[in-house]
Amino acid sequence: MSPPPGHDQQQQAAGVGILLQIMMLVLSFVLGHVLRRHRFHYLPEASGSLLIGLIVGILANISDTETSIRTWFNFHEEFFFLFLLPPIIFQSGFSLQPKPFFSNFGAIVTFAIFGTLVASLVTGALVYLGGSMYLMYKLPFVECLMFGALISATDPVTVLSIFQELGTDVNLYALVFGESVLNDAMAISLYRTMSLVNRQSSSGESFLMVVIRFLETFAGSMSAGVGVGFTSALLFKYAGLDTENLQNLECCLFVLFPYFSYMLAEGVGLSGIVSILFTGIVMKRYTFSNLSEASQSFVSAFFHLISSLAETFTFIYMGFDIAMEKHSWSHVGFILFSILFIGVARAVNVFGCAYLVNLVRQEHQKIPMKHQKALWYSGLRGAMAFALALQSLHDLPEGHGQIIFTATTTIVVVTVLLIGGSTGKMLEALDVIGDDLDDSMSEGFEESDHRYIPPPFSVGASSDEDTSSSGSRFKMKLKEFHKSTTSFTALDKNFLTPFFTTNNGDGEEE
Repeated sequence: MSPPPGHDQQQQAAGVGILLQIMMLVLSFVLGHVLRRHRFHYLPEASGSLLIGLIVGILANISDTETSIRTWFNFHEEFFFLFLLPPIIFQSGFSLQPKPFFSNFGAIVTFAIFGTLVASLVTGALVYLGGSMYLMYKLPFVECLMFGALISATDPVTVLSIFQELGTDVNLYALVFGESVLNDAMAISLYRTMSLVNRQSSSGESFLMVVIRFLETFAGSMSAGVGVGFTSALLFKYAGLDTENLQNLECCLFVLFPYFSYMLAEGVGLSGIVSILFTGIVMKRYTFSNLSEASQSFVSAFFHLISSLAETFTFIYMGFDIAMEKHSWSHVGFILFSILFIGVARAVNVFGCAYLVNLVRQEHQKIPMKHQKALWYSGLRGAMAFALALQSLHDLPEGHGQIIFTATTTIVVVTVLLIGGSTGKMLEALDVIGDDLDDSMSEGFEESDHRYIPPPFSVGASSDEDTSSSGSRFKMKLKEFHKSTTSFTALDKNFLTPFFTTNNGDGEEE
């Protein structure tokens, strides 16, 4: 059977598109290595990848190859959510240092859930008021909330890479990392909820129902992720796969479980991000130790590899598609005021939530102002906001979706290039660098001039100072919560670790 007409041309175009992608990936990794080697922090790796994609996209636009290249090299939000995002989020949970994350878990949840909700509402309200006052293009209120939700999704890749390279406070790193990962899930849930309300042409659904729906989604997603992680731990403990001739099967099964968790959550209408994040945390804590040493080395290197490829590919994709997409530049005021409004909303989020967290912490546990400023500054926008904005082109009327997409892409480029390039100077100005990240994580949480001490997350933590500092009922409830976390630590050591792993739980905690 002969190939259809034009088949050879399509195959050639596909080959050129794939070759172009490989060339840009190679160039991005080489450029990143050169930048790291010379400690040039003004252009982080993510910013360099974005610029490479932008430059190639601009060159393709002004040449006659735009149509053929675009056919095989285009940013599809489905491809991003189903193939690029899962390895990035799983690696985040898999490489997570549990002590700083869970010691600051209350603050992280406050910033990620309550703070993102506040930031989305503030951004949406300001955009709507700006349109009502004729300062910018006016959008319907629900569409303003959709824009507020998608633009509240922060991207930590650029900032955290510089945090790691320069060395910064372990608790600040945990706050930025945890807030940004859970923030993405919150932003997606809010966006999809507002999109559903908009499609139904009714905003009559109560705000309480929106919050309850999100909490149900979050709890269900976390339960699914934890359940898959525990299931994998039991499988690898009792299946006897840690023998020399079954290492290939062992590694294949380990690699498949995270993706199963992600697709399970997405398939039943939950959040795949939250599910695969907690799968990564549980599998590292319980499943990983059930593997053979060779398999442990392989899966650690494998997930680090595909995560790096996915991150770099995402920023290249983003830059290329920004240059290739049609934009609406007729409403510059919408873009300028949106940049101002998201800065205000981010400030309300960070400083407001930090105030609430500090109310229930002891003096030496409070989040210092310089860390709050660093957290506010680190709220750059990236692939998640871009993917949701691209989805808004299908969810909203053509003109409105185009305006939101143009504003979002502008904000992504400005924040990634400017904030990413100036993060090093910001850290120096705030005097939060100098602590080696790996050493501080391995040492634990000693009190020093450079670190604040998070709420206790160890067995036998004293709570006498809590009782003497305040007798309020609210603080008493917080003290009970701290006791429950201590109880969980004991439960993990005495029951969970012996049940799900091959060791007896007497080893040193990670």
